[in-house]
Amino acid sequence: MRMDEQEESQNVEDMRGAGGFRPIHGIGLGTLLVILIGGWLLGINPIRMLGLLNGTGDEAQTQSAPAGAPSADDPQAKFVSQILRSTEVVWGHVFQHSGRQYEDPTLVLYRDSIGTACGMGRSAAGPFYCPNDRKVYLDLGFFDLMTQQLGAPGQFAHAYVIAHEVGHHVQNLLGTFAAGDADRGANGQSVRLELQADCYAGVWAKLSQQEHGWRLESGDIETALNAASQIGDDTLERRSTGRVVPDSFTHGTSAQRVGWFKRGFESGSVDRCDTFGAATL
Repeated sequence: MRMDEQEESQNVEDMRGAGGFRPIHGIGLGTLLVILIGGWLLGINPIRMLGLLNGTGDEAQTQSAPAGAPSADDPQAKFVSQILRSTEVVWGHVFQHSGRQYEDPTLVLYRDSIGTACGMGRSAAGPFYCPNDRKVYLDLGFFDLMTQQLGAPGQFAHAYVIAHEVGHHVQNLLGTFAAGDADRGANGQSVRLELQADCYAGVWAKLSQQEHGWRLESGDIETALNAASQIGDDTLERRSTGRVVPDSFTHGTSAQRVGWFKRGFESGSVDRCDTFGAATL
């Protein structure tokens, strides 16, 4: 994808230089993936699981240095800022058209671990959204994990991940986020919540091109669909244990994640993303 000269968001906080947290020593990418999958299989929030493993619990910590804007010569941070800005514009217009006011989320870049209003966040849990402080948390090392371990490389795949987390912010503003914060299983509320965020990511992908004039290049949509496929519950479970247990699902199957992203992208309509009202997913 090409984001030449696109605006950058002013709502990115760079905490990568802030100390004060003890990393989980000796854990490589492969182990991080196992922990991530394990949390899904056990139905435990991976952020909580990793906090317990490292003896920190869920309590929020105070940062030892203030947040700042990312460095202007950091290309990855610039890309993240551009994607976040595009979500701000798209969702701002969507909310305005429905008579609502969109409130921009903050995206926090960090390394290893960070205190949040939802407890201790760990990079091994992947990007996550905290509804209590309305912030998206991202360790850029997750993009390396996507490429090296999940088989989901490419800038648009990375953009999809950011758009998915912003989708949770949209749900929070609309009052649907709390509805999916429990009840796992193939048709559970948690799955419906995640699939709706995938659909919202598709809506963003469709509308952002119209808003900004940036263009998708050949293969971009395929990279996003591949990313959605690689992080489906069934694919992760099969990779981890060799079997699939639908009762443990929290995010939906690969086919469901791809299908709902495509539904959002093809329609560009939030109305087509009603996973909670859908008889079948």
